[in-house]
Amino acid sequence: MRDILYQTYTIALPIILTALMGYIVWLLKNQKKDRDANSKGTMLLLRVQLIEYHDKYMQIGDIPSYAYQNFMEMYDAYHKMGGNGMITKMRNEIEELHLKKKGE
Repeated sequence: MRDILYQTYTIALPIILTALMGYIVWLLKNQKKDRDANSKGTMLLLRVQLIEYHDKYMQIGDIPSYAYQNFMEMYDAYHKMGGNGMITKMRNEIEELHLKKKGE
């Protein structure tokens, strides 16, 4: 009886561990897909907001300091997520605007 239990244990344990590891790998892949989708969505939302800020303040010709700081922080987050291209050009244009101080 003891030998049968030992044989069952030595056969079943590797099978169970392999199945468990496969399940863990599957879970991790799904979590990565979700994280990637969330990052992409966040990056796209940041791009929309950055474009809106750019268009608004370029038309006005100056930018309040709070909006400038917001733009730069959003740009940094966008850039760290892998975004670049036309938004970098927009950042350069925003940097050239007159920084409007409170009361002006």
